[in-house]
Amino acid sequence: MAQNFLSCDRDQPLLLPPDLRDWLPEDHLAWFVLESAEELDLSAFYAAYRDDGHGAAAHDPRMMVALLLYAYATGERSSRRIECRLREDVAYRVIAANRVPDHATISRFRARHTDALAALFTGVLRLCVEAGLVSAAVLAVDGTKLAADASGHRTRTYEEIAEEVLAEAGRIDAAEDEAYGEDRGDELPEGLRTRRGRKEWIREALRRQREEREADPDPVPRGRAARLETCRSRLLGEHRTVVAAHRAYEEARREAPRRGRPPVPAEPPAAPEGKVNTTDPDSRPMRSAKGFLQGYNAQAVTDGHQVVVAAEVLTEANDSEALAPMVELAATELGRAGSSGRPGVVLADAGYWSTDQIDRVREGPTVPLVAVDGGSRAGPRPDRSGGPYEFMRRALATPTGTDLYRRRKWMIEPLFADIKFNRRAGRFRRRGLGAVRSEWRLLTATHNLLKLHRHRLALAAG
Repeated sequence: MAQNFLSCDRDQPLLLPPDLRDWLPEDHLAWFVLESAEELDLSAFYAAYRDDGHGAAAHDPRMMVALLLYAYATGERSSRRIECRLREDVAYRVIAANRVPDHATISRFRARHTDALAALFTGVLRLCVEAGLVSAAVLAVDGTKLAADASGHRTRTYEEIAEEVLAEAGRIDAAEDEAYGEDRGDELPEGLRTRRGRKEWIREALRRQREEREADPDPVPRGRAARLETCRSRLLGEHRTVVAAHRAYEEARREAPRRGRPPVPAEPPAAPEGKVNTTDPDSRPMRSAKGFLQGYNAQAVTDGHQVVVAAEVLTEANDSEALAPMVELAATELGRAGSSGRPGVVLADAGYWSTDQIDRVREGPTVPLVAVDGGSRAGPRPDRSGGPYEFMRRALATPTGTDLYRRRKWMIEPLFADIKFNRRAGRFRRRGLGAVRSEWRLLTATHNLLKLHRHRLALAAG
């Protein structure tokens, strides 16, 4: 008797069933992503297109959003890899209804709708709230360092950037004339050592300037010449801030009541100090577990189900000033998502220790539990006493405080492991704080989407 096999004729005109619903099982993630995209408010995407019917037809934003959500959820962020999957992967073909937008179209869509893509985080969080997955009773906050799409070897001083600009084009003269007027620009002496008060004064002025830039970040230009000009202008702007802070500090010292001889004024530095990365000017050198990297500080707040309720990107490596802003952001996001709960207890490691930040959080209904010594000391630190330090030591020593703080690791650290290793997102693919912030919020939104998918599968299984 002849052997019996199913036919395998690759020349037949139709290999796959004509109904897309027959291509994937009903509980596949692709169907869930499509259903979720139908529930999201995408009006911001549609508002970017003309409504008179003129011009070439564009891909439906709802399809493109579903495509990006599914790609990020499955660990694909490269527009070229996504295009390849659209040709080879059945699930991607279902998502796109057999259309294949090329990588340039995908990349342009992502760049065009940076803010709208970031806002998807709130929409997905709303779906989690409606499913009963979110609880604000106990939250955990932490951060992780993610590499930027830039090499640390591309970090330059003002002088090095100026030399590159001069090598590529001769347009620096007009800018320096505007900065220095009739002077040569090198008349001032080298930076002098000043008192601590002046340093704090200047640091505060630079902090305000940085906050203004982070509140409304500019996109990073694609061309290298334009990026060099951006870096040079940024260092010049910071130098003007330093000079103005020097002058204001000296004026305040002169006007303050003082006995004895008047203080000898100090001169500001003659040229911009500091460095900036010419590939991604918003990124910073940051210490990580494996040494220094050029990158960003990605922050998140999660609840007991490991659902992310707030996500933000900082350019400062230190977490000590992030506690109160992240708690406030979590409360805002929960309110936007339709949750009536306010953050109850917030858990944080010793990197978030700051007396001012803890006092700021305690002014509201939230109780912070922050490790005081990193777990390395048996007794209290001699340089800290009273206030939040003693309160925190007593709170963490109680059975309730100990039990609550033990939850911190498993509440938030698996999030970073999943994103960085399971979904291969240990490095940002976009440049500039605004684009990176959008990418991080999209990564955390898809983390929540996967949580919601598994939750619904568990409910269906009984």
